[in-house]
Amino acid sequence: MSATVEKHVFQAEVNEVLSLVVNSLYSHREVFLRELISNAADAIDQLNFRALTDHALLGTDKELRIELIPDAKKNTLTIRDNGIGMSRDELISHLGTIARSGSKKLMQSLSADQKKDIALIGQFGVGFYSAFLVADSVTVISRKAGSDEAWVWESQAKGDFEVRAGERASRGTDIVLHLKDDAKEYAEEWPVREVVHKYSDYVRWPIRMEIERGSGDDKKTEWQTINKASALWTRKKSDVTDDDYREFYKSVSHDWQEPLAWTHFKVEGSHELTGLLYLPAKAPFDVVDRRKSGVRLFVKRVFIMDDAQEIVPEWLRFVRGVVDSEDLPLNVSREILQKDATTRFIRKQLVGKTLSLLEDLAKEGETEHDVDGKKEKRNRYEQFWNEFGRMLKEGVYHDIEARDRLAALLRFHSTNGDSLCSLGDYTGRMPADQKAIYFVASDSLSTAKASPHIEALKKRGYEVLLMTDTIDEWVVDALREFGEKPFVSAAKGALDLPESDEDKKKKDEQQKAMAPVLERVQKALDEHVKTVRVTDRLTDSPACLVSDEHGMSARQERVLREAGHDVPAHKRILELNPEHAVVKKLQALTDDAQFAEWASLLHDQALLAEGTMPADPAAFSRRVAALMAKG
Repeated sequence: MSATVEKHVFQAEVNEVLSLVVNSLYSHREVFLRELISNAADAIDQLNFRALTDHALLGTDKELRIELIPDAKKNTLTIRDNGIGMSRDELISHLGTIARSGSKKLMQSLSADQKKDIALIGQFGVGFYSAFLVADSVTVISRKAGSDEAWVWESQAKGDFEVRAGERASRGTDIVLHLKDDAKEYAEEWPVREVVHKYSDYVRWPIRMEIERGSGDDKKTEWQTINKASALWTRKKSDVTDDDYREFYKSVSHDWQEPLAWTHFKVEGSHELTGLLYLPAKAPFDVVDRRKSGVRLFVKRVFIMDDAQEIVPEWLRFVRGVVDSEDLPLNVSREILQKDATTRFIRKQLVGKTLSLLEDLAKEGETEHDVDGKKEKRNRYEQFWNEFGRMLKEGVYHDIEARDRLAALLRFHSTNGDSLCSLGDYTGRMPADQKAIYFVASDSLSTAKASPHIEALKKRGYEVLLMTDTIDEWVVDALREFGEKPFVSAAKGALDLPESDEDKKKKDEQQKAMAPVLERVQKALDEHVKTVRVTDRLTDSPACLVSDEHGMSARQERVLREAGHDVPAHKRILELNPEHAVVKKLQALTDDAQFAEWASLLHDQALLAEGTMPADPAAFSRRVAALMAKG
């Protein structure tokens, strides 16, 4: 065998790529080991596939594996595989040229059906050069399966590389990294273990390491497999127990509680995708403010990132689990994810699978199940809603494509008992003459229930949704309608309730009779109210304040101001109940000063009834005290 050393110059683009890899491509240099392990797995995949038709390739070495050999004395780390190996020409081609890997060529030669039978990992090119993140010199020793010749490739990444004949007892490849001074930790066992656990735990082939234990005469060396090798999400559902699912959830979520529910899926077709998504039973304390995704992204079982925001919309940040793509490149960056069509497909699938899981939970709550011999309704969806309902509301507002499905999953309190109800429940109970879905928004459930705005609605037998979340009014603004029934705020505009000719006549008469007092109240409160009119929504209260039909509610204004937005104050409409004793006494007052005091009291009382503090609480207290003293 010739000992001639051949010198080759890197392809022009390689020098640029080496600079890019070392300085820009990777945010964490530890990924070098992920890349090299993936290349080793790729080589074993190719051998395994070709051995299906050429049995002689395996020979007597049938235990396919990847071996890691850290050597602190030599300051090296070796990544060894017994895969397909490389010939002299392939070493020159693959490692001296960008994007001309065996994987890529093999994939191009396979039919679509064959591609499904082999899991090829990565693009063996750019990934290999990540070795120079931690090594100032790299030596590759490889022997092609079926060949008796071994070859050595060596480079210090300074523009050229050497190729010479070498020796290797059997097929496969050794990549020896001569580590930089600031990367000596990778010549030690535990740093290498940690990287394998983080990125390559689920690579299908066993990753072994030679471990030394004990000291002196008791010192022993043995090979240990340091990866799990089996990715739970790639197994058939029939082969996975509920306990397996629960344990895996705890490992990916770091949550000591069991998950509420999960969905395990596989998508085939133009894109291939597997995933395992979980709904936690309890929300973390910072779930409202936290914007990070809880879904980990894998590419062909190799970990890529644990905060894959590009494939999980922000409103789904409560979901935990993994998704594994067969179509994304291994060296995927966030910039690529943002622009990639496959990313959009994955995102759509994750949203769809999560919504289907939630819909199943919601249906489960509508039917009875046999629990210890008794028929009971399970309320897992209500449990989920109490923890994460606000996130779904965010989805309604931000995600137009998912809006209709999300609307059916919304839950609200209403005037129909204490239980939460869906919009489907509400519309199913509507009387024949009810034209709209009525709601009232307030800061608390008790205030909403006692709101004067809903008195006439309740008297007619109309159910009213009680909304207490700050986002609720924006949600219904985004929805506009449900089941072809528009949303109408009980505190905005005219309610336009069905009324008989007799009711219309009575209302007109009241309006005429009240005209002088309405004018006087308007004059007294001109600084605070837009107009004053007779109400059609009050039965028990003397007055209430309402916003214009298409205007922003007082509560929305307040929420925006509290969030730091500069929102100009808008005057609202004061409605008076002509049937109320207080309004009748107001009508009879002749003293202008006393009338103005009563008008101000009614205005402040209307504010308090809806949960708003009067602009001048001290003045309100003085007026009440004066009235009590006269009484």
